[in-house]
Amino acid sequence: MLAAAVMTVAPSAWTQQINGTPGSPDATVTIDGKQIPPPPLPFGGVIKEAATESKPYWPPRVVPPKGAPNILLIMTDDQGYGVSGTFGGVIPTPALDRVAKAGLRYTQFHSTALCSPTRAALITGRNHHSVGSGVIGELSTGYPGYDSIIGLENASIGSILKDNGYSTSWFGKNHNTPTYQYSVAGPYDQWPSGMGFEYFYGFMGGETDQWTPYLFRDHTQIFPFVGKPGYNLTTDLADEAIKHMRDLNASAPDKPFFLYYVPGGTHSPHQPKPEWVAKFKGKFEMGYEKLRDEIFANQKRLGVIPADAQLTPWPAEIPKWDSLSLLEKKLFERQAEVFAGYAAYTDNEIGRVIQEVENMGKLDNTLIIYICGDNGTSPEGTLYGAFNQLTAYNGILKAPEALQMLHYENWGTDKTYPHMAVGWSWAFDTPFKWTKQVASHFGGTRQGLAISWPGHIKGAGAIRSQFHHVIDIVPTILEVTGIQAPDMVNGIKQRPIEGVSMAYTFDQANANAPTKHDTQYFEMAGNRGIYHDGWMANTTPFAPPWDLATGKLPDVVNGYKWELYHITEDYSQYNDLAAKNPDKLKELQALFLTEAAKYQVLPLDNTAFVRLQTPRPSAIAGKTVFTYTGENSGIPLGNAPDILDKDFTITAEITVPKGGAEGMIVTLGGRFGGYGLYLLKGKPVFCYNFLDMERFRWEGGLGLARDVLGKALAPGKHTLAFDFKYDGPGPAKGGTGVLSVDGKELAKKTIKHTVPLMMTIDETFDIGVDTRTGVDDSYTLPFRFAGTIDKLTFKLGPSQLSAADKKAVEEAYAKAND
Repeated sequence: MLAAAVMTVAPSAWTQQINGTPGSPDATVTIDGKQIPPPPLPFGGVIKEAATESKPYWPPRVVPPKGAPNILLIMTDDQGYGVSGTFGGVIPTPALDRVAKAGLRYTQFHSTALCSPTRAALITGRNHHSVGSGVIGELSTGYPGYDSIIGLENASIGSILKDNGYSTSWFGKNHNTPTYQYSVAGPYDQWPSGMGFEYFYGFMGGETDQWTPYLFRDHTQIFPFVGKPGYNLTTDLADEAIKHMRDLNASAPDKPFFLYYVPGGTHSPHQPKPEWVAKFKGKFEMGYEKLRDEIFANQKRLGVIPADAQLTPWPAEIPKWDSLSLLEKKLFERQAEVFAGYAAYTDNEIGRVIQEVENMGKLDNTLIIYICGDNGTSPEGTLYGAFNQLTAYNGILKAPEALQMLHYENWGTDKTYPHMAVGWSWAFDTPFKWTKQVASHFGGTRQGLAISWPGHIKGAGAIRSQFHHVIDIVPTILEVTGIQAPDMVNGIKQRPIEGVSMAYTFDQANANAPTKHDTQYFEMAGNRGIYHDGWMANTTPFAPPWDLATGKLPDVVNGYKWELYHITEDYSQYNDLAAKNPDKLKELQALFLTEAAKYQVLPLDNTAFVRLQTPRPSAIAGKTVFTYTGENSGIPLGNAPDILDKDFTITAEITVPKGGAEGMIVTLGGRFGGYGLYLLKGKPVFCYNFLDMERFRWEGGLGLARDVLGKALAPGKHTLAFDFKYDGPGPAKGGTGVLSVDGKELAKKTIKHTVPLMMTIDETFDIGVDTRTGVDDSYTLPFRFAGTIDKLTFKLGPSQLSAADKKAVEEAYAKAND
């Protein structure tokens, strides 16, 4: 290990040429590293009246301790312990194998059970509630542990390494920026750039379409897929990371890098390139229960679970494979093939990034940390899977089978936004119970981890079974780089790092040493657990996460059943000892409350996704009238007018040039849900896309004035209006829309239902152009409006959802942001 607690400041070679003796070693100044950035040093030269009598001096640059390694920190998405071949799964993961064979595999490493909380803990070295991330930002509340703000007192590893001389970059998923700060209005202190990452290439939220991603380079939305048939974000991220490393190596080959690489695979939508799906054709005919048995046997053979570990029971809530119809089995197999292809494809692209490190000759001085999943495998595809995940997010838990089968062949392509049935998710969390979102059980929190550092980790290919948590990664990085956690960052006193370094496990002599992480709490939306000295006490989830949980919630303090496991002897939480050891259970319950108070877990709240209605900062809070002029695209969903479950009127004052015009006037969403008001061959159209299940169109030639208004608009000024009266109260009701031109009705139509809660996740509100995907197939993108938008106005009526309505539908919405 490198000596810690110092930071070296070395003058540049040019400075030495001027001030030093040619051929002498560079002079260095050592500072204690407790304050970053370090205070400026006094001018070290001499200033006289004439330059000929003076001595110049360049401010020294900060460099890491000598020999500090490069850091490649990798984490995949929504992958439980049984996904990767490295940890017994049936999906080959050669890149993860490579890291494991060159280093160590960890069999008791843990997440928080949900993505952005895990990510906040990973980059700060502090528990997720300590850094305001008790749950995803979309559900943030006004308490310190839940406000979605990683405060200035919690500097990330990016900030620490950057101010100690590292190049820092972030590729892939963010989801650690508060949702109300996604727009160009900022502020940017909670974006990657504000968290110490000098370069960011990725997406801001919990997920994005892989074919047409909602993507940013630093603070600017970009569209790299335009004009590139076959584009996929998973490959693009690897390409960009490789290019970035090459650029760094060309400019400063001796400057170490910290590259945080977090692709979206395998979060929904499951969208790998088709050749990867083909590799798994027919591989899941056995069904999910037998898959689970196969994974369990593999895990024992590989030694990644103890020989005496037991396979937890199959849950009664999930239908057994043999109870499915032949059509359901065929569809479910396809879902698993696409998921497996996505997992393998993601690992392959990660392997390309690792290979580039070797190609540059830097593998021997690079610490590679590869975490398989930020939580357990996702159950959010419902019991049946979904060709468009937005249907589930809007409470449609089982799309019609015929409609699902229509997408059998294109499952995973740009024509679908899919997820798989829960049975597969449970199997991919083998040998544990439960899934993502459930913090009380290892099915939600146990992740495969491999770490390599050639020349420093002895006994390559070995297994480590010490209990550790995602908060332990930052202190591990700090120890191996010789950099200490600062007391002050940018003048702000820092909260202590709460994890412990795992570097002691790198020593072969410590292969079986007791863990240094002997206590760890878990909590997510009321489900909770506490690990201490080989024991685990935890609550029993009151409802499965794939339900909307609209029933009565139990009392969060006293309404939960508790379980007790001796993890030292019971790896998979199989044998509940609560009834036999009530005193031990009480001891651990008391310890949980102590830890909860210490780390900002209180107040406990099991309302889960109902928290969506919590008032929080917003640039458009309370607005009912929105006015725009000219072309304006890329406005995030949270800053757009919300037309759901209410009356609304859209009025567009436009100028049609000579020769006529067509193009998009205004749109939100795209192929999988949304709306658009546009001119098609000069004729006005309003299209309402009901989650790619139905499309309703209002257009010329269908209304009361078809003889006059069924034609293309003549050059000059016109006023288009779409007025919709909602048939509330209640969610998802229908309504009547009227499309008019210059005050004359063009088309009138009544529809039976509307989108209740969520039209899109990762598409934007665009004016004068349509980006990413279209709401229907009648036009091609970017479908820029050829005229002028003089004024566009949205007027919104009040929401027609009651408090009970909101509670019933909000459960589904936030699952989109996990």
